[in-house]
Amino acid sequence: MRREAIFKIVKKIFITGVSAGIGKAIAKAATEKGHEVWGTSRDILRLPSLPRLHCVQLDLSNPDSIAGAFNTALTEAGNFDVLINNAGSGHFGPAENLSKNEIASQFQILVFGQVQLMLLALRMMQARGEGLIINVTSLAGRLPVPFMAAYNAAKAALASFTMSIQLELPDSRVRIVDLQPGDICTHFNDAVTRGEEHDARYDAKVGKTWSAVERNMKNAPKPDLVARRVCELIDQTNPPPRMTVGDGFQAKIAPLIFRFLPQRVRIWGLKRYYGI
Repeated sequence: MRREAIFKIVKKIFITGVSAGIGKAIAKAATEKGHEVWGTSRDILRLPSLPRLHCVQLDLSNPDSIAGAFNTALTEAGNFDVLINNAGSGHFGPAENLSKNEIASQFQILVFGQVQLMLLALRMMQARGEGLIINVTSLAGRLPVPFMAAYNAAKAALASFTMSIQLELPDSRVRIVDLQPGDICTHFNDAVTRGEEHDARYDAKVGKTWSAVERNMKNAPKPDLVARRVCELIDQTNPPPRMTVGDGFQAKIAPLIFRFLPQRVRIWGLKRYYGI
């Protein structure tokens, strides 16, 4: 009888934001599949203890930290098959009252820092002739959450930059995926910076929106769902350029409906959804 050896392909994966939430779930799922993971956090002590997880300290607000952390990890790993841009942060409050520094901070963490990592990985992967980059953006880039204007805009910017790269890439086996989660049940809201300035014109709407956001988060799918989808992408030779993940309404029905609605109706619908 002929015996065929089955070889398990172990990949080297660089993931940002592994200390909690979606990033932690992805790291756990990937290491359980036997992959080697280099996971990052601003506070290395918050990283989980997992087999095949290599801890990397990285602060997306600091461009020097980004380059140093990635290049140090790359030296240790030799190469990366996959980059997952997952780390994030949020700010909640009226857009009218956002300072330039608050907007700049959101864009540094959610756009500039992640693009910097993407370009570092892309050069290495182009030289090797293959690789996968997954940019975790958000459905909020298409269906904005009230009072999270800087977050919505930054996620939309990263999604647009990702599509531009997809358009421009020369023929190769380097793939880039825009992964857009809807609400996922994590502790993300606990780390969201709340605007300290109270504005009577907005206070009632801010309160109603925050209640809706908290309710949606508690009832949302667990981060394991995103982790499973990411592991599927890692295993595919030709993954889709964009994937949404979340509950059926947010991930499938709402984006489809909103595509064909005029802007006035979209705004009305979102106001109704958040009760404002």
